[in-house]
Amino acid sequence: MIKRGIYTLFTGCLPLLGTAQHTLTVNVSGVPPSHADDPIYITGNFNSWNPAEEHLVLEKHADGSYGISVLLKDVPSDRLEFKFTRGDWKTSECTADGWLVGPRLAKLNRDTTITCLIDGWRDDFPASTASSNVHVLDSAFYIPQLDRHRKIWIYLPEDYETSSERYPVLYMHDGQHLFDEATSQGRIGPIEWGVDEVVDAAATKCIVVAINHQADYKDRVPEFYFLPNEDNPTVEGPQYLAFIAETLKPYVDAHYRTLPGKAHTALAGSSMGGLITFYGGLAYPEIFGAVGIFSPSIWLDHGNIENELTTLTNIANIHTQRYYFYAGTSENRRKPDGTFVHMNTDVQRAIGLLRKAADPQIELSVREEGRHGALYWREAFPAFYQWFIAGAQKAVY
Repeated sequence: MIKRGIYTLFTGCLPLLGTAQHTLTVNVSGVPPSHADDPIYITGNFNSWNPAEEHLVLEKHADGSYGISVLLKDVPSDRLEFKFTRGDWKTSECTADGWLVGPRLAKLNRDTTITCLIDGWRDDFPASTASSNVHVLDSAFYIPQLDRHRKIWIYLPEDYETSSERYPVLYMHDGQHLFDEATSQGRIGPIEWGVDEVVDAAATKCIVVAINHQADYKDRVPEFYFLPNEDNPTVEGPQYLAFIAETLKPYVDAHYRTLPGKAHTALAGSSMGGLITFYGGLAYPEIFGAVGIFSPSIWLDHGNIENELTTLTNIANIHTQRYYFYAGTSENRRKPDGTFVHMNTDVQRAIGLLRKAADPQIELSVREEGRHGALYWREAFPAFYQWFIAGAQKAVY
């Protein structure tokens, strides 16, 4: 089962730029019978997604329902986002069969009352959501280029042990967030990509190799910058990409039944991982024939990727690559100077430069109202996977 879904109330919201200051009243008419004595919290984009803010505890009524009224300030009037927890993300609300979903959505352009039903609590279900086809390749794989160790995951098709088939390989960053809620983290809870469920359900399988990022998010950043900038003068992206291309891929090809050629090898990632994926495609076009770039943080790169695209040298190899870009129309970011960056605009500009420089095959997926986060990348991943496999099937072995 692909773990997807989103609660939506008052749909059809207009993309207003103003903020609201109105009273939100939320009534919960029903909850699961478990954990009846636990407090229930509301959290959302009005409190930086703190899952246990004391003044946001719902009041329990005599009939077993719950409610809260709160004055909310500085919330985008077209997009209130919220969830319920019992105090942390492990106790977040979920579907009746245990899957985490995205936030509930509503307008808040006036005093608003919403009635909800909580179907389940996540901690009443097994913590791990990983498919049985997900394995740990190595809990501490050595990265000689950076002199450090890293956990590496590998997804092997269910018939891998009983067949002699060889498979395309997809390399991905941020391995913690791809297969298992138990290891995922996120702004709105531990929502994972569901990569394993997508490949499980696909007619044509591949091997997926996923590299964990550094345990501390601040240490993740240098590995995902390829070129230094004024905010990050020391970067490790070249070494990190060299590890994937020159150490990890040869190891995987030597120990697993892969199709090692360019046309059957992909690299994919999101956000800062999307940015380093973009550089990975440009730096190793003879290795990565397919490149999946989800919501790349181009705006943090201080123009480096644009300069790179205007000075490419390995144009012949880049021309024979395939690039898949994904962006949401609501992936907006406020810069330190107060101006806004629009992800979709950044991606469109980069695509134009890439086409002008080398004209590889390019696919662009734009989601209306799409925002920045694993929920949206999870929903975008199946189309990318089918695109990758379709291209690999056309290639000459």
